[in-house]
Amino acid sequence: MTQSSSNTEIAQYIGGARTAGSGTRTQPVYNPATGAVSRQVRLGSREDVAAAVAAARAAFPAWADTPPIRRARVMFRFLELLNRHKDELAALITAEHGKVFTDAQGEVARGIDIVEFACGIPQLLKGDFTDQVSTGMDNWTMRQPLGVVAGVTPFNFPVMVPMWMFPVALAAGNCFVLKPSPIDPSPSLFIADLLKEAGLPDGVFNVVQGDKEAVDALLEHPDVKALSFVGSTPIANYIYETGARHGKRVQALGGAKNHMVVMPDADIDQAVDALIGAGYGSAGERCMAISVAVLVGDAADRIVPKLVERTKTLKVLDGSNPAAEMGPIVTPAAHSRITGYIEQGIAAGARLLVDGRGFQGSAAGEGCEQGFWLGGTLFDHVGTDMSIYREEIFGPVLSCVRVPDFAAAVNLINEHEFGNGVACFTRDGHVAREFARRIEVGMVGINVPIPVPMAWHGFGGWKKSLFGDMHAYGEEGVRFYTRQKSIMQRWPESIGKGAEFVMPTAK
Repeated sequence: MTQSSSNTEIAQYIGGARTAGSGTRTQPVYNPATGAVSRQVRLGSREDVAAAVAAARAAFPAWADTPPIRRARVMFRFLELLNRHKDELAALITAEHGKVFTDAQGEVARGIDIVEFACGIPQLLKGDFTDQVSTGMDNWTMRQPLGVVAGVTPFNFPVMVPMWMFPVALAAGNCFVLKPSPIDPSPSLFIADLLKEAGLPDGVFNVVQGDKEAVDALLEHPDVKALSFVGSTPIANYIYETGARHGKRVQALGGAKNHMVVMPDADIDQAVDALIGAGYGSAGERCMAISVAVLVGDAADRIVPKLVERTKTLKVLDGSNPAAEMGPIVTPAAHSRITGYIEQGIAAGARLLVDGRGFQGSAAGEGCEQGFWLGGTLFDHVGTDMSIYREEIFGPVLSCVRVPDFAAAVNLINEHEFGNGVACFTRDGHVAREFARRIEVGMVGINVPIPVPMAWHGFGGWKKSLFGDMHAYGEEGVRFYTRQKSIMQRWPESIGKGAEFVMPTAK
């Protein structure tokens, strides 16, 4: 941590206004392409979290009582502003995360999808009604907001992942406290400004920058009723356990090790395109990135030479360059972690076919000499006991595992502790059907390398990739951010005389 100096400072958004807050610690925000510190982010304190929660709690009664159609109209105005300013948001992502601009535009577009879904909240909040459930009695259900809810989001999608959470939460009548990653914090404040311009009342949406101190304060605060998280599995497990211990509803999405099976009958060129894009897009810093190619039978010998050629010719450039296919690694610490995994793979006996460690920043563009650069890296003959197979690297490292047949591919994937996303490339309809039915993974693509569901379906993995009962966004998100209330009603004219001492039954 460093103290703030002459750089522009990024701070908190509480009660409808930007504020420095009471925290005294700061952290540098880098431009990953150049390696330069562009700004400082002021890390929020427990007192800042308390202030944000207090603002949200004060705003909650009026916002919850606002008719859903009027809340939806605020979302519609926010949607219009997002579409107007989407390229500005994308540019902020590229500047602080490093992903290429077109990829950042795609991230913003997928976030906008969720806002469009949330605009339908009046329909999504409809309850059920049963007339004459018993003689003279009716029964109905309604869904009501929880109160103050929070989101803790990762660096790799500073716009899309928060939008998995707050549009649905706000439309459902909750008030929200966002704790974004301090690595790329600027988009969160831009979003807060757009929500205010859209007419969202002060206090309904708040941002506290920060680290573990802020996260723990949210987990422990009695007025925070639910918390959503996306990040690594160890932290997801910690957040799930800690939040549950404090009586909160928790949705914690963890890590991944996504496999892509290539069957012998697959279109090899299409499979290569898929592996290159899904493995190296966003420098592999995606929870849905393909990091393991499972090559079945003779598909391996046909596909590996093509992967080598394509990996070596990746256009690794400053993300603002329209020709870029892959940008830099987000921070020096991430770069060091990824290169450490490459060294572990070599030591374990995997064949390093393309080594991205030799990539020079000078090749990425003017002024990029000190950036956090790494080229695409490709391993073959990777064993299931190796760390590069078992653990999430979160970088541009693709591991090829060879298996003899379809059954071995399915068993390999099902035995892995993660179950986030998976893909299978084949022309065989029976293989495709059996793969989709038998694979123990939450999101499955058939000839689709990154099967991220659309806004109305919901996102989530299995096994150690998800802690909690509900997936993100979609109808699962509506259920997560609301609670059901059942009401049974009758009127005096239909009530018989005398006390009833037996369990009520339909009459």
